[in-house]
Amino acid sequence: MTISLEDIPADSRITSLEQLDALYGAPSSRALIKEIDHISAEYKVFVEKSPFVILASSGPGGLDCSPRGDPAGFVRVADDKTVLLPDRLGNNRTDSLSNIIDDPRASLLFLIPGVGETLRINGTAEIFVDADLCAEFMTNGKTPRSVLCVHVERVYFQCPKALIRSKLWDVETQVARSELPTSGDIFNAISGGEIGGAEYDRAYPQHAKDTIY
Repeated sequence: MTISLEDIPADSRITSLEQLDALYGAPSSRALIKEIDHISAEYKVFVEKSPFVILASSGPGGLDCSPRGDPAGFVRVADDKTVLLPDRLGNNRTDSLSNIIDDPRASLLFLIPGVGETLRINGTAEIFVDADLCAEFMTNGKTPRSVLCVHVERVYFQCPKALIRSKLWDVETQVARSELPTSGDIFNAISGGEIGGAEYDRAYPQHAKDTIY
């Protein structure tokens, strides 16, 4: 960055809705008409074809944005106002779930490999641990410890411009994993050498296989 943020004058900062509206203007009619309060038949297809969704939540501890993934169809459309998604085995931080207990507002962003459009669902969420419901999401003989129920308030698709610009699905833009620090490297640096390192990286593939569900 060639400019210091401290040098940016106050009148170059947007601090009010009036300034924002003056800068961007009104949204197009198409941007507004695509938003509805339920999952239409067309939007249902997006949910059912997606193997990956990002869950956003907010709580006293701050914001959280968490990835969720499984084979396509893992997020179930229970009806046109409700979707269900299993909470698979993870690191037990429960950041998103803790937020939802304090503030039920939640947002989902669905991505489909190779497809430019994304789908957003905004609403409120609650956490179910009913044994029969969890059993419906059993995979590889393992049931999730909870199922997140999202009550739909707003649904709309996002045009593909962001994915076109980023070339997200283009093979030519893929980054080799070797160009980034390994998980072991990151742990080793943060912990001052107490955890992580090459041994962590060697063991992780088997650990992931053993704990994926």
